Amino acid sequence: MSDSQPSTQRPATISDVAREAGTGKTSVSRYLNGETHVLSADLRQRIETAIARLNYRPNQMARGLKRGRNRLLGMLAADLTNPYTVEVLQGVEAACHALGYMPLICHAANEVEMERRFLQLLTTYRVEGLIVNALGAEEDVLRPLRGGGIPAVLVDRTVEGFEADLIGLDNTDAIETALAHLIAHGFDAIHFVVQPFEHVSSRRLREAAFRAALGARGLPVPPTVVLDLNEPAVAAAALADLDARIDDATRRGVRAALFAANAPVALAIARHLRARFGAAWQERAALLSIDDPEWAELIGITTIRQPTYEIGYKAVEFVHERIDGAAGDVRVALLPGELIARASTAS
Repeated sequence: MSDSQPSTQRPATISDVAREAGTGKTSVSRYLNGETHVLSADLRQRIETAIARLNYRPNQMARGLKRGRNRLLGMLAADLTNPYTVEVLQGVEAACHALGYMPLICHAANEVEMERRFLQLLTTYRVEGLIVNALGAEEDVLRPLRGGGIPAVLVDRTVEGFEADLIGLDNTDAIETALAHLIAHGFDAIHFVVQPFEHVSSRRLREAAFRAALGARGLPVPPTVVLDLNEPAVAAAALADLDARIDDATRRGVRAALFAANAPVALAIARHLRARFGAAWQERAALLSIDDPEWAELIGITTIRQPTYEIGYKAVEFVHERIDGAAGDVRVALLPGELIARASTAS
């Protein structure tokens, strides 16, 4: 055995361990791979001692690549400042831990070009699978995943022209549940407020489901209010439109309700109404939101709670099954939301 340790400027290698143990790299590799039954007790002990003395840590990436597996799962997230995404990520991390994967998270910050760059980067890291919660990714951006044989699962949003398993909220059911609640509580001037929705499938689905559900009930379907949170002037105009609608409902003696398509929209509305009407703003208009962030409970906002943890966990299970060779048609799992009634929609 050698009496010297490798330089502290670099980590110990398998060659260093073999030299320290007085054996070859093949024997050390077998030990590391659990094939200890082919090694003598003396050799196993020498290798174990050498590993401890040198503080050797196997390069899991290199070992994985040698076998064609690195246990890396990529996740492309459109917006990590959105509580929805953070809660989905908790499920993703839990499932990765349970199934032996390491998640590699990329935050696109609601920038389409960042999505493109991160998708290219993730393919160079040779991730085994990918979970995509995209803002505006297009089929041509995701196409390299197909060429590289990388299974992908979409969360919440589809990508036109790109077929992949999808896991998310049952938006139609969520809209129906929310509208039934508002109508049962006497609100008859209901306005849908959503961020720009042309390129985001879940927003389009919610907007269309809202209009269809109101129409099916024979109720007036007011124009959708588009609240662009990235454009202050446009957002201010949308909020002014809401003010006018609330004032009109008051003049006509009807009860106005604002239906926010997600938590960021609901927060912007709540801040605006509080600034305009003060602490009693909920007396002027009801507010209901899809998503149930922690702050909603603090100020009494009625919500549709998404099963975010389950969505994230199921997404990893889906991609894991594809990695393991599961074939078949594209799977779509739409999970029900839960109505959480609070003071903002009280009768």
